[in-house]
Amino acid sequence: MKFLVRDKLFDIGDDYWIEDQNGDKAFFVDGKVLRIRDTLEIKDRSGRSLITIKEKMLSIRDAMTLERDDEELATIRKKKFSLLRDHYRVKLNEGTELDVSGKIFDREFKIEYDDELLALVSRKWFRVRETYAVDVVREDTDIALMIAVAVCVIHMAEKSDGRVGHGEG
Repeated sequence: MKFLVRDKLFDIGDDYWIEDQNGDKAFFVDGKVLRIRDTLEIKDRSGRSLITIKEKMLSIRDAMTLERDDEELATIRKKKFSLLRDHYRVKLNEGTELDVSGKIFDREFKIEYDDELLALVSRKWFRVRETYAVDVVREDTDIALMIAVAVCVIHMAEKSDGRVGHGEG
């Protein structure tokens, strides 16, 4: 199932909707301002929090955590060495690791588990430059998790490149 994101270089504090392939509002990304660390919240269309994305404090390398129901779900870090493509590692607390690789700034990357494609992020399906899709290809995949991983790695890449500003505090 494809989800459409109206892309912009967003700042913490910016809120936006992610639509399903029919154009219906599916997820709301709520950027939290006045926080010590970057925080984004992925909510369903009724406003219920599904996943919270937080900047990991006191980390040697940039890292962000994903939380569900106030419990840490995963940690995302950029791999130290990657030549032609961006690589991020998503370490789920139960021990599973997901690999995110591709061209993050171009919105052309994939999310895999053990070399099996879970989701594909791409702009190539759209004529409108500011739109990209998160195509969750496995039916048994946690859709909210795939959306959160895509939003998180884009935010981390833009922040490390200086493309994202910060909210107050």
